[in-house]
Amino acid sequence: MTFNQVMAKLKKMGTAQNVKIYRRHGAQGELFGVSFANLKTIQKKIKVDHELASKLWLTGNADAQSLATMIADPELLSSKEIDSWAKLLNYYLLSDLFGGLVAKTKFAETKHKKWVKAKDDFIKQCGYTVLTSLLMHGADFSKGELKELLKMIEKNIHSESNRAKHAMNMTLISIGIYREDMREMAIKTAEKIGKVDVDHGETSCKTPDAIPYIEKAVKRQKNR
Repeated sequence: MTFNQVMAKLKKMGTAQNVKIYRRHGAQGELFGVSFANLKTIQKKIKVDHELASKLWLTGNADAQSLATMIADPELLSSKEIDSWAKLLNYYLLSDLFGGLVAKTKFAETKHKKWVKAKDDFIKQCGYTVLTSLLMHGADFSKGELKELLKMIEKNIHSESNRAKHAMNMTLISIGIYREDMREMAIKTAEKIGKVDVDHGETSCKTPDAIPYIEKAVKRQKNR
């Protein structure tokens, strides 16, 4: 599919109701309101097309950018292009999608270390999202690295920017779920932190309590 064909398809698939929903979740700029089910339908047809993904991202259209993260080739994403894409992050869902993509690249470690220190809320969120994705997929972090990470989260989470707090909490949860050798420390860290308050705007979304979330996830794993 060409760029013009994809944009026309996205416009046709968009709905006013979805626009309202995405706006409530913080979507900025141009938006058609395409459901993720329909985005995945397009993605299955295109599969991988990095050149097209780059063009879609630069539109600033949230639907096109979401699709771009699905059809981009992680092996073709350069460090410079990753930084260029990151500058356009203005919506927490895009930060999550983009973070998942960056986690598949050879620059994942470099970017997450840089971004968790960023001042911009969405870039910092993205840095922790990359970390969480790496943990979910079995990245080989040392116990020392994770101990330092948990200490940093405990020290800073309550003073961080809004979406960064949520992402930090999810990273803590991922350590507890996917690293059995660090589970006890993750739970003790969560106990010290207590409730994490995040403003989710006019939505029903919530930032989960880490300890019960970890315990339920571990139980599900054992029952499989």
